[in-house]
Amino acid sequence: MANITGSCLCGAIEFQISGPLRPVIACHCTQCRKTSGHHVAATSAARDEISMSGEPVWYASSHTAKRGFCGACGSNLFWDGGGANISIFAGTLDGDPGLDMAGHIFCDDKGGYYELTDDLPKAGGYDPNLTTQVAR
Repeated sequence: MANITGSCLCGAIEFQISGPLRPVIACHCTQCRKTSGHHVAATSAARDEISMSGEPVWYASSHTAKRGFCGACGSNLFWDGGGANISIFAGTLDGDPGLDMAGHIFCDDKGGYYELTDDLPKAGGYDPNLTTQVAR
């Protein structure tokens, strides 16, 4: 597998992923909506398969997770729940990484100004089947 690359808007933080990525999951929780201005579409990779130049600023958004962003341009980059994987905001990846959207989580919290009209699986809250770690 070729390395997949990504970065923040200003380029102060660049990263490479050397292993497989999980399909993209859309998260409609209130925190994701507040930090992104809409919902978040994120993939995930094994923590030890992500290398980076530049240092994200980390915000502890709950007692179990933190969010990484660029301190210069403000780009939202990562969600880290402390497990083996780190979620990577799909829009920060360069080019076409060959990923598809696989589902939606926290649909009960979604904004009232949009509808979810695709046929993908939808969970009202957290769903371990949609956010399963990357298969090895």
